[in-house]
Amino acid sequence: MKPEIQTNKIVVLSGSGISAESGIPTFRDANGLWHNYSWEAVASPIGWRAHPEVVLEFYNERRQQAAQAQPNAAHLALAALESAYEVVVITQNIDDLHERAGSSNVIHVHGQLNHARGTSDARRRYRIDAAPILMGQLCEDGTQLRPDIVWFGEDVEYMEESRQHIATAARVLVVGTSLTVFPAASLVRAARGRAEKILIALDMDKLPFGFKFMRGKAGGIVPHLCDRWLEEAAGSKSV
Repeated sequence: MKPEIQTNKIVVLSGSGISAESGIPTFRDANGLWHNYSWEAVASPIGWRAHPEVVLEFYNERRQQAAQAQPNAAHLALAALESAYEVVVITQNIDDLHERAGSSNVIHVHGQLNHARGTSDARRRYRIDAAPILMGQLCEDGTQLRPDIVWFGEDVEYMEESRQHIATAARVLVVGTSLTVFPAASLVRAARGRAEKILIALDMDKLPFGFKFMRGKAGGIVPHLCDRWLEEAAGSKSV
């Protein structure tokens, strides 16, 4: 039996496009990071084993860049929805812009830049904010600290929890992602048929079934959409 839809629940699946408007480079577009770096070298267990110092330098730069960025209008609008709705943000992004905008329930399926973890099976995590991770900096279990990031070839986190949230949402908003990164992109399949489903992006090769496509930047579209949803919530309370 499928879980029941919660009429007051909005689930957001966000990608790199929403953070790009805050000045954080994406990985896959024409000017993305993968055009300047090999993902095998800086975002895989093989690269980490071969040259951990290079990987640490790459993510130390990313961490500093993310710390200096500020939430944009889209982040702020999504956070404002919590005044009237239960909102869950599932993000493929590794920055903390959603949290700094005020969103209180954020699930990071690809990890978080502002955390480090040990390299043993225990995977002890530490919040480091904007601080660099250095070679020789060890976890309490004696292993080298590494970025708490899901690299290619590693298991994406919180997938089942995320599916359950999408399956119970009355509204599902996909923003800033073209749904090309799997398995996270498969989460949209959990959206229910009668849920309101919207995808906001600059371009989209294949729209998921049942989704309405709104072409444009998140900062220009998301605030208007969120205002409409907040007006609907206010109207329902006054009836």
